[in-house]
Amino acid sequence: MNQFLTAGLEVNSITKSFGRGAVALNKTDLKVSPGEMVALIGASGSGKSTLLRHVAGFLAGDSGSGSIQVGSHTIQNNGRIDSQIRKMRADIGFIFQQFNLVGRMNVLTNVLTGMLPRVPLWRSLLGLFTQEEKQEAYEALKVIGIENLAYQRASTLSGGQQQRVAIARCLVQKAKIILADEPIASLDPESARTVMEILAKINRDHGITVLVSLHQVQFARRYCPRTIALRLGEVIYDGSSEDLTPQHLRTLYGASVEELLDGTEAVDFVSG
Repeated sequence: MNQFLTAGLEVNSITKSFGRGAVALNKTDLKVSPGEMVALIGASGSGKSTLLRHVAGFLAGDSGSGSIQVGSHTIQNNGRIDSQIRKMRADIGFIFQQFNLVGRMNVLTNVLTGMLPRVPLWRSLLGLFTQEEKQEAYEALKVIGIENLAYQRASTLSGGQQQRVAIARCLVQKAKIILADEPIASLDPESARTVMEILAKINRDHGITVLVSLHQVQFARRYCPRTIALRLGEVIYDGSSEDLTPQHLRTLYGASVEELLDGTEAVDFVSG
C-alpha cells in the first residue's frame, strides 16, 4: 500500500464536566506531531476515553472550553463541534474497545465500510463497491495478516481478529491519524501483543499517527516511544515511555499504580 498522508493533533485547554460537578477533563493540553506513536495511560476515571472522544468530535467540551485541532481541521472550539465534523472524520480512524463491527456482514464488507466517507451515498447504501475497491480492502487485510478470513462472518471471529479488522478498516479509510480507545483491554495477552504490533507496524511503514489509550504500562513501554499520563483529567507526565520506571509511576499514581500493572509481565516490570 502507498505511503499514507499523516496528521498531528493539538488539544488546547479542554475542560469537560458531567453531572454534579464531576470533572472528566481539566484544562487538558497536549500535542502529538505527525507520524508519532503515543500511548495515553491512566487509571479508570482518568479521562483517557473522554479525551479521545473529544479529539474525534464525538463529544464537545464545556462552554468556554478551548480548542482541538487535527491536521488542518479545527474539530471544536469554545465548546462547539464544527458543523463539518462528518467530513473531517474522514481523516480520523477510531478503533473502539468493542470492535464496532457489523457481525452479520463478512470481514471484507466490514473493511469496505471504511470507504464510506469517499464513496457516493447511493453506492454505500446499496453496498455497491467496485472490484478495485474490493481489492484495496483485501490488500488491507493482507497487511494485518487475515486475508484468508475475508469472506467469513465477522461475528465468528475471535476478539483479536475482530480488532485487526477494525485496523484494516482504518487503512481503507485512508485515515491520517488513528485514535485507539483501549483496543487491547478485552483481549488475551497474545492477541493484545499482535494488535499492538500491527499498530506499530502501520505507524512505522505508513507513517500514520497513532494515539492509543492503554491500561497497562508495559505495553506503552514496549510499543510507544512516548507516553502521556492522565490523572483526574490532567496531564501529569509527557515524555519517554522508557522513563516510566516503577518508582516514577508510584510517584505519579500512588496506590492506584497497581491498576496500571497486570499479569506476569507487570510482576517482572515492578521487580525490575
